[in-house]
Amino acid sequence: MEAKSVDIRLEFTPNPNALKYVVDDHVLMERGTASFTDRAAAESSPLANRLMAIPGVAACMVGSNFVSVTKSDDGDWEVLDTKTRDALKAHVNSGEPAVNPLSLEKPASTIREGETELDRRIRDVLDRDIRPAVAMDGGDVVFEKFENGVVYLYMQGACAGCPSSTATLKMGIETRIRAAVPEVQEVVAL
Repeated sequence: MEAKSVDIRLEFTPNPNALKYVVDDHVLMERGTASFTDRAAAESSPLANRLMAIPGVAACMVGSNFVSVTKSDDGDWEVLDTKTRDALKAHVNSGEPAVNPLSLEKPASTIREGETELDRRIRDVLDRDIRPAVAMDGGDVVFEKFENGVVYLYMQGACAGCPSSTATLKMGIETRIRAAVPEVQEVVAL
């Protein structure tokens, strides 16, 4: 079988330790994102497994047509960039799914057992307004819970550990959620 040509576009993120690799002509995931912060978790994803095997890669997040790669403190982008591109090309040519579909959580917008109407309203704002914007920078936010006026979220991909994440959380995410759901008093990252 002849190897497919794979065009990979590099995008910088607000996080100096994370880069976003966009693969325009190939769908990596049908919807949502999958975040991996260690080799054990990456076992459920052929693509993440390849990326996490690269020395200097601390985490990765797979999106619809992109992968965000976060380097460790001792990682060198000059080395990691080439190896990341090679791993992405090898993955696309392997024909394997980026992530084993059976290992994925329910989509963020899926109604969950015990979820309240308020939870659904918060999740709708996240899915409609916030997650697409954050994904443009190679990140994602995942709703965990709403309790006593506080929304608890996980920051993933390029957002995790980003120096700008507090500003994004407070001035962007919290402001938007509070405008749409007045019952929310604060948004906190876990």
